[in-house]
Parts: sequence; structure tokens; C-alpha cells
Amino acid sequence: MSIIVNLDVMMAKRKISLNELSEKVDITPANLSILKTGKAKAIRFSTLEALCKELNCQPGDILAFEN
Repeated sequence: MSIIVNLDVMMAKRKISLNELSEKVDITPANLSILKTGKAKAIRFSTLEALCKELNCQPGDILAFEN
């Protein structure tokens, strides 16, 4: 069982770069990269909220559960 991070898919759909998104949600590019590649162990709700607001999506568009 694992949580899949589809942040890269949403970024591609919205045509936004890692650096541009990191500036808009006030996260370092390094931390956003860790999240984007699925290497993060956790995500704050405030970070998830900021990403959803900027990407105009739902949390389920970014995170998925795979059995």
C-alpha cells in the first residue's frame, strides 16, 4: 500500500514550472521537488491547501492511494 503523488501531472496540465509554483506557494524548490518525486514522508495541510489553490484542483488530484 502506498500514497502516490501526482503533483508532476497536475503541474504539466497547468503548464507551470517547479520554480514558478514554489514561488507562488512559498515553498523552496528543493522541498517541492521532494514532494513532486514522491520522496516526501508527510505533507502539511497548509501546503496541500496552497498547492490546490494555486493549481485549481482537489487534494485527490494530487494524492492517490494504491493498494
